[in-house]
Amino acid sequence: MSDKQTIDSVRALTDLGRVRLSEHFFMREMLYSEVANFHGLPNIPDEPNLAVEAGRQLCERLLEPLQAAFGRIVVRSAYRSPTVNAFCHERLLAGQQAYYCGDNDHGAARHIWDLRDKDGFLGATATVLVPWYLEKYEASGDFEPLAWWIRDHIPGYAEVVFMPWQCTFNIRWYEGPSERAIYRDTGETDVLLTKEGMETFDGDHASAYPGFPDKRGRGAAYIG
Repeated sequence: MSDKQTIDSVRALTDLGRVRLSEHFFMREMLYSEVANFHGLPNIPDEPNLAVEAGRQLCERLLEPLQAAFGRIVVRSAYRSPTVNAFCHERLLAGQQAYYCGDNDHGAARHIWDLRDKDGFLGATATVLVPWYLEKYEASGDFEPLAWWIRDHIPGYAEVVFMPWQCTFNIRWYEGPSERAIYRDTGETDVLLTKEGMETFDGDHASAYPGFPDKRGRGAAYIG
């Protein structure tokens, strides 16, 4: 690559990072990847326009409402390029448990924002942490209060998967049909908490999360 090509590429990547996806979120933080950084892999969209389109939906519909209610949320992982995701999945298949990616077919319209799934739909997933709930979770080990709050207050999510550390969770926007399922990842399998069609799904679950804020952040003193 010539010096001019290098400069042009860096400028284009800088411009991509400056893209404002929503009021509080920019593309730059969505491109960070420990795997990519450590192994020297490019975590850059092949189709930036699709990645931005999906990322805006994710941020506006899901991440902004979470931040409005709880204050700053932390994005742990978001966009993954097909190259990074495939590399990570290959390491997982080789038994290296520090790598948690499914294959690219599963990642399409999830962490691979610019790759439509087999049905032609866009989607985007981010792995996030809610600092407001972290100390409560560390004391109780119970992810369900936050899960039920999300069920009642974030109607735009397609899927949520809670991880076994720090109450971190994947939250997904998807333009296709979904069951709005919520799972707990035990490290070995995903255990279903609720989804559309289950008796537990409908209704108000406020008794499961006393002291939580409403979606505009009012009443945020924790009682528990």
